[in-house]
Amino acid sequence: MKKYSSIQKVKLENDVIELARKFSIDVVSTTNYSDSNQSNFTKIRDDHFISKIGEEAVKSVLSKFYSVTGPDYSIYVGKRKSWDDDLSVDGIGVAVKTQKRTSSLRYGLSWTFQYGKFRKDTILDRPESWVFFVEYDDTVPDNICYVYPPYQIKELTFGEPKLSYLKDSKKVVYENTLPKN
Repeated sequence: MKKYSSIQKVKLENDVIELARKFSIDVVSTTNYSDSNQSNFTKIRDDHFISKIGEEAVKSVLSKFYSVTGPDYSIYVGKRKSWDDDLSVDGIGVAVKTQKRTSSLRYGLSWTFQYGKFRKDTILDRPESWVFFVEYDDTVPDNICYVYPPYQIKELTFGEPKLSYLKDSKKVVYENTLPKN
């Protein structure tokens, strides 16, 4: 899975940005994140938008090497919600975690995993699984993402979130703890 070892800069096209924006608007009313202390619809919508942008950026990079399926823009309701892998790369499921630059300037460049009593990122139970980290630069209008090389879950160091009210429901990987390639 490691076809590159340096951070890849990706410029996303406006139609991809608009697709992610539309998805985030359509999906926000179908979500309930009260179990992870999140009820702010604007924040939830923004999180979905940023997630899809990251998935598209990773797809852009990996499509040079592999057959990539996803991202999934379907809207699922209730128990039909999909917690499947974000992308499928030559039939192998991978996760994508994305943080926007304005958040990284505030909390440090990091990526958040669900780790609560009622909801947990399933990838955390699969140490051999792959995850891609992305930073989306929302400080400029150019739709630029920085895609990090992939890591297996077993390679990562998980820390606590900066915000105390998230400590019971999230685990975080900080950029400065990533293994050096």
